[in-house]
Amino acid sequence: MALVDFAQPVGLIDLMNAIPPDKRFSGKIKFFDKERGFGFVTPDGGGRDVFVHVSAVQRAGVPYLDEGMLISYATEDDTRGRGPQAINLQLL
Repeated sequence: MALVDFAQPVGLIDLMNAIPPDKRFSGKIKFFDKERGFGFVTPDGGGRDVFVHVSAVQRAGVPYLDEGMLISYATEDDTRGRGPQAINLQLL
């Protein structure tokens, strides 16, 4: 596991790499509505689709998401209790 020294400035990529590989998932974009600013990822391992908000896309520096694109992501619980949402996106 990579350690992050918070006394040193780090970029977003450095922080994404600090997430242990066993906490990252991969999947395929089921759909992403650019106008409404959200979509869903279908996990490769099956299970419930994972919500993706436009803010996670912007924070990751991903220019856009289209149906069928493959991504890697971590998850966090939605603050409203609606289930997991994708964060720290990376295109595959």
